[in-house]
Parts: sequence; structure tokens; C-alpha cells
Amino acid sequence: MSLRLPSRATSLLALTFALLAGCASQSWKSTKTPDGARANVAILETTDVHSNVLSYDYYKLKQDDSLGYERTATLIRRARAEFPNTFLFDSGDTIQGSVLADYQALVKPLACDQELAIYRAMDAMGYDGGTAGNHEFNYGLGFLSQVTGTPMNVDGGHTNRCAGPHFPLVLANVYSARDGAPIFKPWTIVTKTIEAYTADGSKIHVPLRIGIIGFTPPPIMDWDKQNLAGKVSVSGVVEAAQKYLPQLKAQHPDLIVAILHGGLDTSPYTPQMENAGWYLTGVPGIDVLLLGHSHTEFPGPHYAGMKDVDAHLGFVRNVPAVMGGFFGKDLGVIQLVLNRQQDRWVVDLDNTHSEVRPICKEKNQCVPADPAIAPLVQQAHEAAIAYVNTPIGNSSMRMSSYFADEGNMTALAPINAAQADYVRTELPRLHPELANVPVLAAAAAFRTGFGGPDDYTDVAAGPLTLRSAADLYFYPNTLAAVKTDGAGLKAWLEKSAERFNRIDPAKTGEQALINTHFTGYNFDQIQGGIHYVIDVSKPIGQRIITLTYQGKPVTPTQPFIIVTNNYRASGGGHFPGLDGSNIVLAAPDGTREILAKWLERQKQISAKDLEPTSWKFAPLKTHGPVVFTAASNKQDLAHAAGLDNIRQEKDHGDGTATYAIDLSH
Repeated sequence: MSLRLPSRATSLLALTFALLAGCASQSWKSTKTPDGARANVAILETTDVHSNVLSYDYYKLKQDDSLGYERTATLIRRARAEFPNTFLFDSGDTIQGSVLADYQALVKPLACDQELAIYRAMDAMGYDGGTAGNHEFNYGLGFLSQVTGTPMNVDGGHTNRCAGPHFPLVLANVYSARDGAPIFKPWTIVTKTIEAYTADGSKIHVPLRIGIIGFTPPPIMDWDKQNLAGKVSVSGVVEAAQKYLPQLKAQHPDLIVAILHGGLDTSPYTPQMENAGWYLTGVPGIDVLLLGHSHTEFPGPHYAGMKDVDAHLGFVRNVPAVMGGFFGKDLGVIQLVLNRQQDRWVVDLDNTHSEVRPICKEKNQCVPADPAIAPLVQQAHEAAIAYVNTPIGNSSMRMSSYFADEGNMTALAPINAAQADYVRTELPRLHPELANVPVLAAAAAFRTGFGGPDDYTDVAAGPLTLRSAADLYFYPNTLAAVKTDGAGLKAWLEKSAERFNRIDPAKTGEQALINTHFTGYNFDQIQGGIHYVIDVSKPIGQRIITLTYQGKPVTPTQPFIIVTNNYRASGGGHFPGLDGSNIVLAAPDGTREILAKWLERQKQISAKDLEPTSWKFAPLKTHGPVVFTAASNKQDLAHAAGLDNIRQEKDHGDGTATYAIDLSH
């Protein structure tokens, strides 16, 4: 998407940046650094912290040493002790993603003069800059404007400056629909005095000016359509870089760091590309790339074999890059060696490399929490705990996602029941003509072990609280319903079935059931009177071999309403036929809140109150074992859910185990 600013707005914007940069330029010209000088500079990166300030699991109400910014802070302090020169940046998805975040945004919103807990913690560590990720937009532009301390000329934005982080946020590819101007500064320059050495070994102190420019995934316009439509526009990250890098380069920074909330993808580029880091390094002028969004690590084995990528030393098309994990589990570190040549700093690529430093080298071998962080957020932390302990009902059944991929829908059935109940009540008021169309509901297990052996939904039988609802529905999505037909329903299920690898019955060796490249939150399981069979021996797109509604085969033209969330209905996950155009209900209510109210109305739920699992695998006799990885010692839970064909094979000693599944019955 191209964007042309009004000429007057462009001139004013350019003048503003020129004046700001001009001040910095005077400092830049004041110190002469001799050719032959050498400096070691560490670029430190956090990303996708998702407001996990403390090492605490609000769903299980217990300490969780495997995550938490308070431990990342320890790594930051250690890196600063190790390297004489450091810069610290954040790549986004910072303000959303935990109970603490929801409490401060939705339950007891902050006043203008109050700083967000995660930013208080980050300010204690002294950041040099950051950008906005896609989840920054989940709570709306008004909240984002307020908590980042950024006046925004957008509908619903704050025009006054509220308490925000004490470091600059830059974002080059999101623009106000009112005036076409970026809602954040697209770029800025950070200057620090660094320690360097001349050719004869003498220590000198000189300024290093780093230009930073930020980017967020363009699909935010789909994912947060209800918050952004008509208020902002978005361009592709490459187009935004081509637009603003010349302005930044004109100020003669020593280095340019691109902070992208996105990962790496070598498929053909489009302006809507979600993970465009590989293409961003093709724009001249970028010296360092900071990545995020993908919830994985770079350098790391996930990217081994990618074209023009060194997944061991951390280079993307000869540009040093890093992506530091998620949830405060890691710190990204780029160790740059700079040589002074022809009156400018040049990155010595032969002596530069990146690494991701984990807070836990092994299970139960985690760095201690930085003691300065917890006191800063203690009051908000305790309030969030009190909030999630609000009682809402009782359950006589355990609801878990340990074996959601294999057919245990106990954690999904309550979500689907609550969603369908809401739509059956609300839709006839908006669309009386759709009152008799069957309503189905789709839900995916958000927590299926991606983040480790504790990353599962697990709600015990007994009293239910708001914590239970938050555990069952992890993300603050809003509810949406789409109108489709039998062909669309089957296509939806076929896409979901990509969660599984194709299994060859004749193969004698071990085969993995789960396609780990297809994320668990895209494995939608649909209920509402339908039943379907998945044949994992068949190719993608041909796996749904039986599909019935109320016992009769579904026909291609048969109409259905399917309840899902705003992310999926607007195109999230790239499901066929879902692009926002067939939404018939976009609820103002969050799915988590809808679920909590439904549980409260039920007062008591049991298995007989919920629809049983709506699907099964087609019988498949294999010559070799079919396996998957899940939390260890949960075999009894699988059997209690009726999955008698699952057995634990090998305990890995880290909280996970290999299980075998007999698909023949």
C-alpha cells in the first residue's frame, strides 16, 4: 500500500525531523574519531515480552522461573558488565499478553499519570528505543496513545501526553487516516559516548550515533480491524523503509538499526507480508536488524537452510540480526566489532556475531530475578491476582489442553458453547433473516506446549474463577461470526487439519504426528452438531473424509454461521474464505468475558452439559510408531478423556515426554 502525504504535512514533518536531527548533527561534528580506531559494541534486544514482568503464572497462581522480564533484567545487567558499550532495544508485543496486562487495560484502566507496569520495569533497565508490535494495538489506539505517552491525531487517540516509557518508540509504517502522518516518530537517533581504541592501543571516548527505525506487521489492519479500520492505514515494511531511510541517512548516523516486529520469510514479497525481515535487509542502509513476532530464536535451528541466512552466527543477507525469544525467556545479543575507515564506522562482519541467551540454560537452572523489578509492580501484581480469583461457578470435570491435538476437547467445548449461545441470542436481533441458519462454533487450544511443559491449559475440577476463564481463553480477542456454506466449512476444517503431518502407513520408522510449523492456535476444532473424520494419510486439502450435520452429510451449498474470533474472521491464519467480508456479527465483547459470563450463568458444569468431541482420526494401521511430544506423565489424563490409544514412551527429563498414538482404533 503506498501513501502520499499532503505536501504541507510532508513539509512540516520533514522540517521537524530536520531540526531535531540538526541538533544531533552538531554533537556528531564536534568529535573527530581517527581512522584505524576500533570499538566493540553490543546491541541487546528483548522482544515479545507480552507483559510477563514477573516469573509468575497467573493461571496456576505460582512462581514460574522459566519466564519473566525480571530474569531477563539479570541477563541485561550481566551483558552490560561484560561489554563496555551496550545499546538496549525492544522489538514490540510488550504491553499485552498476561493477566497483569489485561487488568491494567480492561479491568482497572490506568489514569493518564500512571505508567504501565511493564514500562516501569523496562525503565529501570534504561532502554535506548523500541517499536510497536501487532499486539500493541489490541486494546485500541486510545490506550496505546496513553500508555506510550504518544499524542496521536487519530480517532480515539489522546492528544495530551500521558505517562509513558522513558525511551523513544519508533514506527514507520502506520499512519493516521486524518492527516497521513505516522502515529509514532518513524525514526530517531540515539547518541551515546562509547569506549574505543586507536590503532596504537590508546583508549578514547567518542560519541556513537545510532539511527533507529521501526516496523510492525501490516496485517494488523485485519487482526485488529475493529480497533483500526478508518482510523489508520498501513504500508509494507519495505515501502516504509524506502520512504524514511533516506531521511535518516541524511542525518549521517554512524549505524542504522532496523527494529522489526516480524520474522523471516523468503516467499515472494507483498506489502502485506507478516514476516518481511529477509526483504528488509535488501533495502540499502540497514546495518543491524532486530526481529520479533515469531516467538522463536534467531540465530537458531528453525532458520537453518534458509537462503542467504547464517542461522549459526546470526546474519540475514550479510546483515547481523537477532530475535530474542518471547515471554522474557531470552535476551538477544549482537556483538558488533566496528572499524573506523575513511571517517566512518564500518561493521567488521568477520568478527561480528549474534546469539540468544536464555534465562534458563536447563530446566531448573535459571538465572535469579533482578531484585529491582518486583517492587516496581507489586501493587499491580497483587491486584491482578485478586482479580483472577473472583469466583464465577463450579465444574465437576477437569478441562485441559494436554491432548487437544489428539481429540480431548474438554478445554474447547466450554468456549464453543459460550460462543454459540452468545450468537444465537444476538444475531437474530441484527439479522432476523439468519435466525434459522445453523450456528457452529470454532475454537483452538492456544496453549499446547509451545512455551514448554507448563504451557498448557489445565483447569481442575471444583470452583471456577475468572482465572479459569483466562486460562481457557488466553488471548483478549473479541467474538465474531461469519456466514459461510458447507464448502466453506469443509475448507476451514481442511486448513485446520494442516496441523498434522502426512502419515505413511507403510513406513516402518517413527513418524511425527504434529506439524510443528503449523501453530496450535490455528488448529480450529468446530462444534455445533457436526461430526467429521480426519485422515492423516491423505495429502493436505483432502483429509476431511466425512462431514455431517445432525447425522446427515453436509452439502456444499448448505448455509452455516460459524462463531470464531476477530483474528480468524478477519483473515488471521490465512484460512480460505475468511478475509472480513463475510462477517455478520462483530461483537464489542471479548470472548474471554463472554465465556466468564456463560460459566457464571451455568453455575455448575459437567461433561453432560457440553458437546462431546466432534471429530476423530480415520482408522489407520501403520507399520511404524506415530508419535508426538507433550507434558510428561499425563497418560492417565488421556485415558480419562477416552483416548485409550495413547501411551507415554519416553520421559525426556525436562517435563516433556514422547507419546505414541495408535491410529488403528
